[in-house]
Amino acid sequence: MKDHCLYTSKEQSPSDYANAEFSSAESPRALGALCISAIASNQGKTVLTTALLHHFRDSVRPFKIGPDFIDPQFHESICKTPSINLDRFMMNDEQLKWLFNHYSDKAISICEGVMGFYDGMDKGSSAYDLSKLLQIPTILLLDGSSSYITVSAVLKGLATYKEDNTIKGVVLNKLSSESHYELIKKQIESDFNEIEVLGWIKKGLNTLADTHLGLDLKDTNKIETIANEVLEHIDLTKLEQIASSFTPQTTPNYPFETLEKVEKKIAIVNDENFSFLYHDNAQFLQELFSDVVFVNATKDEQIPSDADVVYIPGGYVESEHNYANLKDSNNFKNSLIEHAKTKKVYAECAGLLYLGNRVDEKAMSGILDLDFTLHKRFQRMGYYYANKEHTKGHSFHYTNVIDPKEGTEILSKTKAGEGQIGSWEKGDVFGTYLHIMLRPNGELVKRRFL
Repeated sequence: MKDHCLYTSKEQSPSDYANAEFSSAESPRALGALCISAIASNQGKTVLTTALLHHFRDSVRPFKIGPDFIDPQFHESICKTPSINLDRFMMNDEQLKWLFNHYSDKAISICEGVMGFYDGMDKGSSAYDLSKLLQIPTILLLDGSSSYITVSAVLKGLATYKEDNTIKGVVLNKLSSESHYELIKKQIESDFNEIEVLGWIKKGLNTLADTHLGLDLKDTNKIETIANEVLEHIDLTKLEQIASSFTPQTTPNYPFETLEKVEKKIAIVNDENFSFLYHDNAQFLQELFSDVVFVNATKDEQIPSDADVVYIPGGYVESEHNYANLKDSNNFKNSLIEHAKTKKVYAECAGLLYLGNRVDEKAMSGILDLDFTLHKRFQRMGYYYANKEHTKGHSFHYTNVIDPKEGTEILSKTKAGEGQIGSWEKGDVFGTYLHIMLRPNGELVKRRFL
């Protein structure tokens, strides 16, 4: 089996947490915490976050606001510490406080925002919502190209739209010269007393020209060069001072349903095809099950015959590249088919596809009698409620079932609203298009995993 090196902050079970007060003093915080945000997507949040994670790589815990799976993989590749998703749609406030405090075990915590600073407020899960809830100072990355006084006007709008925001600093992006930077800085400093201008990032950095976001995760030398170029004109001393203004909050007792550790074995499938695994889901299952093994389907590893349940997260199985890595994994497929005859399987998104017969011409396991087709446009995107399981989560996929037949539940944009079938089951095998966080869903875990 693959040695999947997961971070384990405490050798405790959920019941241990429930019986002990959590003290924020347990975690060292020499520098504090930061939220990195902007006015929209594709503004450079990931590039700046990448540079900061590399700079603080020996002492940082990364976080991602929202349900995204891709950015956390970037984060972990850079600083070798798993990144934690913070999502206020899937967790309540006390649960989020507990989660953030629990994983803030490094000198500094850096949270990458989602979309624009206020985007997601309708679901209570914007960068504004999370930074306000956790009282994390926010650094805004603002595009200063082809402008100067107007940048301060944009900042004015962001700073006054919700006056209880945590905006404390600004980094200016895509500037052509230091004189351009000084023009904008002078205007912002004239207009604001409590927002620091921390520096600027040069327009057209060479390292960002030839790869997606400038990030080639297999080339650590390039990441170092990117980090050096991005941070060249940023005052890191001022940035650390802002981070250190963060005051950790205390939390109440373990704010989730307490589930006792069980003497059972779970097999978690996790590899390049099934990589959409929230770190806390893996951690939670390690707390809950006495025996946890990680199976690499791409390397054709088998499901252990003594496993009681199999968890298959999302990822990619429908693309040509990913399917080519999986199609000959017959030992894995056959062991999963055998397991599913009498034991439990829980599968999300790509895991659901693999349980079906095929995706177009690509053969899958055939455990569920479902045929999928791949579309050019996404079929679902965003937050959804599951009406039968009483869960809520995130879904983003380009496939759908050709003939849905009788499904298990509807996935809806609103509670008890209209929607389409998004989950199917057969015996103890359950597959769904919905990605969820397991820790706040104790009833589902008892029903589908135990």
